[in-house]
Amino acid sequence: MRLFWHELRGEILLYVRSRELAFFTFLLPMIFFVLLGSTYGGDTVDGVRGSDFLLAGMIGYGAISIAFAGLAIVLVIRRESGILKRLRATPLPAGAYVAAVLGAFLLAFAVEVICLILLGRVLFGIGVPDRLGSLIFALLLGALAFCGLGIGVTALIKSAEGASAVVNAIYLPASFIAGAFFSPEHFPQVLRAIADVLPLTYFLRLIRDVMLHDQPIWTQGTNVAVIAAWGIA
Repeated sequence: MRLFWHELRGEILLYVRSRELAFFTFLLPMIFFVLLGSTYGGDTVDGVRGSDFLLAGMIGYGAISIAFAGLAIVLVIRRESGILKRLRATPLPAGAYVAAVLGAFLLAFAVEVICLILLGRVLFGIGVPDRLGSLIFALLLGALAFCGLGIGVTALIKSAEGASAVVNAIYLPASFIAGAFFSPEHFPQVLRAIADVLPLTYFLRLIRDVMLHDQPIWTQGTNVAVIAAWGIA
């Protein structure tokens, strides 16, 4: 346990000190939220205020950005540079290392959610969600599922140079198609068909049902099951 806490502190410092990683995975969702919220935050989207709709979307985008994209890129770079191999020669257990890495990225996502909610409160007058317990469980489920997907996709990436390109080619289109930025209601049928199989689509539905429609998580069986299935797979 002592080794785990030591490694967790180290992973948090590495995340904070990596300016590119912190910007693209942590700050970018907040920048998008401010810019897009200022553009159509006062409109009505899918029966709710645009800023409320966008806040939930940016939380979903933050989850896939940090837990999937950021984690996958970091692990590929460390694998290809030999860091993971050298770690196996240390007293640090592999399980403790993986848990520390996941803990650091989950903590970064938690801080980002808090920052997004505060931004929504200050800039757009968005209230704190009523179902905080359901929201926390939903966020944890989604973040863990995307962490699992982030670890899994590293097997498809064969070089550190291609890590960013491959990951960006996956998560950026998925974010748009799933409806993180705009409502997919008016998307072409082919894009909506693709969205129906994306885990981010069901995570966004879960977050919006909890945050915008005051639905408890135990009423969201389909969304929870699909997200969990993707994470396990």
